Amino acid sequence: MNIAIFFTNYGPYHLARLEAAYNKFKDQEWEIFGLELTRTEEEYPWQIQVEKFPCKIISVIKDYPLEKAKFIPLLYKLILLLNQTSPDAVAISGYARPSMLSALLWCFWHRKPAILLSETTEYDEPRSWWKEKIKSWLVKRYQAALVGGQPQKRYLIKLGMPADAIFLGYDVVGNHVFHPERIKYLPSPLNRPFFLAINRFVPKKNLPFLLSAYAAYRQVAGAKACDLVLCGDGELRLQLEEQIITQRLKDYIHLPGFLQQEQILPYLAHANCFIHASIQEQWGLVVNEAMAAGLPVLVSNRCGCYEDLIIEGVNGFGFDPENLEELITLMLKINSAKFDLQLMGKASLEHIQNFSPAYFANGLIQAIEYALTH
Repeated sequence: MNIAIFFTNYGPYHLARLEAAYNKFKDQEWEIFGLELTRTEEEYPWQIQVEKFPCKIISVIKDYPLEKAKFIPLLYKLILLLNQTSPDAVAISGYARPSMLSALLWCFWHRKPAILLSETTEYDEPRSWWKEKIKSWLVKRYQAALVGGQPQKRYLIKLGMPADAIFLGYDVVGNHVFHPERIKYLPSPLNRPFFLAINRFVPKKNLPFLLSAYAAYRQVAGAKACDLVLCGDGELRLQLEEQIITQRLKDYIHLPGFLQQEQILPYLAHANCFIHASIQEQWGLVVNEAMAAGLPVLVSNRCGCYEDLIIEGVNGFGFDPENLEELITLMLKINSAKFDLQLMGKASLEHIQNFSPAYFANGLIQAIEYALTH
């Protein structure tokens, strides 16, 4: 058996999944390789070296970012690669991109099983009936699926995929990279306590809301208030900088920019609490990372990970990302002595072990075996 796992671009958590699958599939006497559209992408400018990676990763494009690729030549090269490698099954990340649909079409034409990798929920964006009809038709062309959690599974069932064809474990990160025992010795980037958020600076991440909540929290907490670190970059940066100045928060909010995984570790090692305020989020892998670092988490209940990862009052809290008072209250609670943050962080660390790369590998094997026999 020769299995391809097809992502747009292999970043740190894709590599963690692929390596776990590679190691697990050896027991099955299966060969696995990574397939990606591009080695670089402007939207996610990861700096990843794959040359010494134990598993082969093949890029459709190597010399320039995806955003500069021409549509027809890209699809032609993809089909050529699939013909050359001739996988016995292909795990395909999503169905939104034409390139992913092309891989599905290749599987259909060559009578090879296609496994859908999906983190989409019913409510992560507005839905229209005619698009849902098309999506339902597409979903039924896959023989099996690997999804993030329960909301993602319910959505695929609603679209018409049989429940027994859907397996769990898609949304994981390399937990060991963030483990507190590994990162606690890193020097703190700040000399005072802080909340941490890691996002692209785009509208769905709801960062103006977070800044407003922080400003109100700081007025109440006064001298005992934590600072706020916003890691990331994007189209809203100037707007956020203006809001920080207008609300007189420049001395308390820190914008270190887009950071590679190793550069984020000191922030995860020393934050008091992690906050994720998105109004739309299919999953939210940064929450996995924060929990793997042993942090309490405050997470928008619109995030696809909320149901599976957040244990209310144990490892953190969910909140309505349009209810400013609710988030302010939670930030004040975290800032007070009402909760043992170390105990909450320990609960995060314990719970996230259920969402490991091995969980991904086991789920993928189950999905492939189902696809091959149905």
